[in-house]
Amino acid sequence: MNWKFTDDRPIYSQIVELIQKGILSGAYPLGSSMPSVRVLALEASVNPNTMQKALSELESQKLLYTQRTSGRTVTTDEGLIMELKEKIASEYIERYFEGMQSLGIERGAAAGMLASKTGSTGAPSSTPGSTSVNANVNAEKKTTVEISTDSSEVN
Repeated sequence: MNWKFTDDRPIYSQIVELIQKGILSGAYPLGSSMPSVRVLALEASVNPNTMQKALSELESQKLLYTQRTSGRTVTTDEGLIMELKEKIASEYIERYFEGMQSLGIERGAAAGMLASKTGSTGAPSSTPGSTSVNANVNAEKKTTVEISTDSSEVN
């Protein structure tokens, strides 16, 4: 994992985000055991108390759970994972629209520009194991995101 931190936010909150992304990307597979607090703290070059605080936050989000004798484990709740993906995707999309608005480009035009750059047709991906994202901007200037995963196996 790439443990790079900035000075603009607390380190523990950046660790939470990095581990969330690791879980969502599969770097920490669902149901897998997490490395110990000390191992993660050494990898990230942070105080173990900082790492403990981040892991406790992930437990409160139900992304990790603790088993007495086997340490922390990544959730197996796929619904929770999909909700988190949608939430983070929505935040990325909102940041895109905010950046475009700062350039004087309205949401509808920004959405059109994005669609033209990605070649988006709105059709779902047919690649097994892929994730498709559909984003819509409604009249109230709210963005909705729908993420679906094709879980069929590739032979």
